[in-house]
Amino acid sequence: MNALNPVMWSVHVGFAVLWTGGVLFVALAVLPPALRGEIDGGALGSIVDRLRWITRIAAVAFLASGGHMAGTLYTFDSLTGSARGHLVLTMIVLWFLITGLVEVGSGKLTDGLDAGKLREPARDAKPFFYGAAGLSVVLIVTAGLLASPTLF
Repeated sequence: MNALNPVMWSVHVGFAVLWTGGVLFVALAVLPPALRGEIDGGALGSIVDRLRWITRIAAVAFLASGGHMAGTLYTFDSLTGSARGHLVLTMIVLWFLITGLVEVGSGKLTDGLDAGKLREPARDAKPFFYGAAGLSVVLIVTAGLLASPTLF
């Protein structure tokens, strides 16, 4: 086992917790008041901008840490031919999907806020953030299955 793996695993999991928690927070705690017009547009824009930056920084961290772990723990055959490898590939697909949904939802919200609106951009961004939140839960479950020492 590579001595750097525990560090990479910690970086990977730390950013995953921060990122998925941020996505769930925005979708479940921030977006509903925005849909009702109960939150200040400036505060909403700031929160969404931070989520966008967390998403981008996490992408770099995931690429570095996940790439390292995949390169040291898996071969092409084990990624494509084993249950654990399939879980890793599933996580990569989920990561891309969630990132895309967050970026599109953030863009819709930010564009609307820049135009001085609140409810309409929140409504336009809602399916993207809710989709990202749902896929974040799937990502967490997939990570739990991957981390389970007894399943595979």
